[in-house]
Amino acid sequence: MKKIILIFLLLVSFLQAQNVYATFNVVAQKSANLAFTASGIVKNVDVDIGSVVKKDQLLASLENADIKAMLQKTKIVLKFATRALKREEKIKNLIDASKYDKVVSNYENAKASVAYQQALYEKTILKAPFEGVIYDKTIEVGDAVSGMMLKTVFKIQSLHDRKLILEFDQKYHGKVKAGQTFEYRIDGDTKKYKGIITKVYPYANFNNRKIKAEVKAKDFTVGLFGDGMIHVDGQ
Repeated sequence: MKKIILIFLLLVSFLQAQNVYATFNVVAQKSANLAFTASGIVKNVDVDIGSVVKKDQLLASLENADIKAMLQKTKIVLKFATRALKREEKIKNLIDASKYDKVVSNYENAKASVAYQQALYEKTILKAPFEGVIYDKTIEVGDAVSGMMLKTVFKIQSLHDRKLILEFDQKYHGKVKAGQTFEYRIDGDTKKYKGIITKVYPYANFNNRKIKAEVKAKDFTVGLFGDGMIHVDGQ
């Protein structure tokens, strides 16, 4: 009798459980198209396709000797303006207010000039925005680039972190939720994988009436696809 009851409960549980079919594509957790925002001639290219890079690692730079010289010049001006301001502050109550204001103005102008030249200099170097791998490169030493016509010179994506972009029928919009389990296979791979839905998009595609969701994954090749089942409790 107990066995019959147990089988009955398992059967009821099975009938209540509902699986939602979903297809997916593998994309990088992070990706970016990188371009110079300044014009000039490419001086150095320090990475290639497949290069693993750290955050803020130098990727390439433009000819910038003139900008570096101007930056150094403005730093010298700021150095002396700072000294002058410190001297005047010691005798502020003994000198004419207009003279003191002029010293302050010179200091502020010098500081602004350094910031401006520093910004110009930083536009001539391209750094990795996050740790990842370079997967496309369209730049070589000697190439001319224009800050007025932005052109992607590197493409970078996260090294290991991936996400699956799921699509499922809109009729399940009220049943699929973050925290549910997704059991899936990559096309061409017989192994089964499991993941947790981290995000459900709050809209349906107008063209195919599908809703998207995301599942975190690791180390899959970007661009792969597959399908699987979202385990949804019956309602």
